[in-house]
Amino acid sequence: MKTYYLVGLCSILLFASCKTEPKKETEQPEPEKSVPELIAEAHGFQNWKSVKEISFTFNVDRDTMHFERSWDWKPKTNDVIFTTTSDTLVYNRNAMDSVALKTNAGFINDRYWLLAPFNLMWDANNYAFEHTADSQGPISGEPMQKLTIVYGNDGGYTPGDAYDFYFADDHLIREWVYRKSNQEEPSLMATWEDYVNMGGLQLAQKYNRPNSDVSLYFTGLSVKTD
Repeated sequence: MKTYYLVGLCSILLFASCKTEPKKETEQPEPEKSVPELIAEAHGFQNWKSVKEISFTFNVDRDTMHFERSWDWKPKTNDVIFTTTSDTLVYNRNAMDSVALKTNAGFINDRYWLLAPFNLMWDANNYAFEHTADSQGPISGEPMQKLTIVYGNDGGYTPGDAYDFYFADDHLIREWVYRKSNQEEPSLMATWEDYVNMGGLQLAQKYNRPNSDVSLYFTGLSVKTD
């Protein structure tokens, strides 16, 4: 009786240990990132959540003429300070009057030049895109990849317009083309140069246009983070 009791007890313990053994869960692979996501992340989009203030001056030189406008933007509250050589306007992009709306069109333009890779994420629901793995830069002729985005015809500041982004394996933009209304011929093309890292953001400061007397560049770049 004693021996039988011990064997039965061992059998119960063995059965219990088998019942409590945890099941192995099958690890799910992470979803593959899209090309717009890869470009945005290469430019530091994952660090944007820490940005509390960004300042920049948009400059255009044409022959002997110079144009500039400065912006100070707090993205968490959407407060904007607009400054030119003769005027200053403070407004919030969540509550704009007619004057602010007109000024904000300039802000959208200048911000797009500086932060176009991030707009790939902010505007993700407003455009269709196509990726070409084997292409070449329209200015340099160097082998590059190409991402084409075409905005929808409704809403926004660039309805129906198309942009071609040219980049290398590091996904940093080297050249781009703007095509108004998705026409075949470029409306504007430029190189992206003089990258600087600020607050984890990779920002191009100069945009050279081929066969043009126009020089477009940013000064006064400043990024404050939490």
